[in-house]
Amino acid sequence: MSVTDRNRLDEEQSPYLRQHADNPVNWQPWDDDALDAARERDVPIFLSIGYSACHWCHVMEDESFEDERVAERLNDEFVPIKVDREERPDLDRLYQTICGMVSGQGGWPLSVWLTPDGRPFYVGTYFPRDEKRGQPGFLDLLDSIAESWENDREDIEGRADQWAGAMAGELEATPEQPGEVPDSDLLETAAQQAVENADREYGGFGHGQKFPQTGRLHLLMRAAERTGRESFDEVAHEALDAMSEGGLRDHAGGGFHRYTTDREWTVPHFEKMLYDNAELTRAYLAGYRRTGAERYAEVARETLGFVERELRHPDGGFFSTLDAQSEDESGEREEGAFYVWTPNGVHDAVDDEFAADLFCERYGVTEAGNFEDGKTVLTVSTEIEDLADEHDTTTEEVSAELERAREAVFAARAERERPERDEKVLAGWNGLMISAFAEAGLALDARFADTAVAGIEFVHEHLWNDEKRRLQRRYKDGDVKIEGYLEDYAFLARGALNCYEATGEVDHLAFALDLARAIETEFWDSDEETLYFTPQTGESLVARPQELDDQSTPSSTGVAVDVLLALDHFAADRPSRRAA
Repeated sequence: MSVTDRNRLDEEQSPYLRQHADNPVNWQPWDDDALDAARERDVPIFLSIGYSACHWCHVMEDESFEDERVAERLNDEFVPIKVDREERPDLDRLYQTICGMVSGQGGWPLSVWLTPDGRPFYVGTYFPRDEKRGQPGFLDLLDSIAESWENDREDIEGRADQWAGAMAGELEATPEQPGEVPDSDLLETAAQQAVENADREYGGFGHGQKFPQTGRLHLLMRAAERTGRESFDEVAHEALDAMSEGGLRDHAGGGFHRYTTDREWTVPHFEKMLYDNAELTRAYLAGYRRTGAERYAEVARETLGFVERELRHPDGGFFSTLDAQSEDESGEREEGAFYVWTPNGVHDAVDDEFAADLFCERYGVTEAGNFEDGKTVLTVSTEIEDLADEHDTTTEEVSAELERAREAVFAARAERERPERDEKVLAGWNGLMISAFAEAGLALDARFADTAVAGIEFVHEHLWNDEKRRLQRRYKDGDVKIEGYLEDYAFLARGALNCYEATGEVDHLAFALDLARAIETEFWDSDEETLYFTPQTGESLVARPQELDDQSTPSSTGVAVDVLLALDHFAADRPSRRAA
């Protein structure tokens, strides 16, 4: 009996993989058994990459992966493999790169057809089961690709060679000669480019769907401090204000969703990611330090409060995500069902009519709504001063009534079916959140540093091998898996260094130095003079990627260089100097 004769995802710990364990598709994890089976059967691999909180991943599962006809084609003609992009960012990076090169876009679910040795030859993201609005149907694609594999194998192999070469060129290549050393104008030039890409009407960057892009905010505020250019501060503050007032932020319970589908920051995709809430906290702390504006400090406190309440492991680490979907009143799983409101829903939750009316006015809850079926995503729609004038009262009274109403709304929401939580503890993402808590310990309240320390101690205990001086990426219910990537070492080293800065405890500095030495040993290539994303002792893939740019998380290379430079003078052997 071949391993591909059954769905093997019930053997995995990843919540995303286990979501698909009951599909009729004979899903395989990415492992030697699955890859060997593809070679032995001489059939293509269908690789599907996603994550547990992904809205369109759920849609494609409902439409295609639970369909018996789709399952029959996948099982007969392919080796179907499921990958959790949060566990395997190396695979995601590889195949997102070719998706971007071929189609100009990427995202999840990522759908890739591979030769048995892992070279891609067809790629896309979400496909509907049947042709729709110009998109090819998934069933038709499976038939077409299976036929091409049988009859046009030479063409497929040629494309696979071409694409694999393009991936290696894009991800592995380093300059033969170094460029000019950046001069002092670089920061201002980069900040000016951010200003030119800014949406000055609605805040943020670009004129379509909106992502936080926190790296640009740090850049702008740093450039403003150095140059005194008011436009740099203005663009950063416009983005911070827009994100904190719009639907990206959860105004009832704190924390931020992943991105909004519109230019105006109104309607989000509702998943909440640990890394977004870490990096947004750091951005608001930077805004607070830059301006002294209490509203930024309050957003940071509220976001950290959400993380402590809903994403914290009882022993100190941090979980990964909250899902976008949950059951609505009819029992159907719907995106955003946990978060949206109607006027009647607010009045049912808040027993004081005046407070309920204020809440609806403040957060734009209307009969028409701004979301599906007359529901409303909460956004700041009316200023407190205007509410006080309209109702002939004081801003203090309005604020007090709004807080009482918010507490009642939050309590009523807690009775709803909750979004599922992905309880993986990832080393790198924990490093980001540890840094956020440590920075808040310095900027806001020392108690936040205690949470950071508990996080670093959890990861040190469960994911660091002191004998081998190596880091594992993922902890889930006692199960530890996957060799750490550069982002795990770099983000965690920065988190450990931030804990040392916040507490003065030298054990955290020692851990940061251990991680720095491992970065040089495992990721530094002295011939190419670069840091690779995957460890030297890790799995050999089609290409060995670098990560030189910010994605949904900061560039692991950038953070690594930053923390290596910061650690340079702390050890006599100066392990980080050469690589940095």
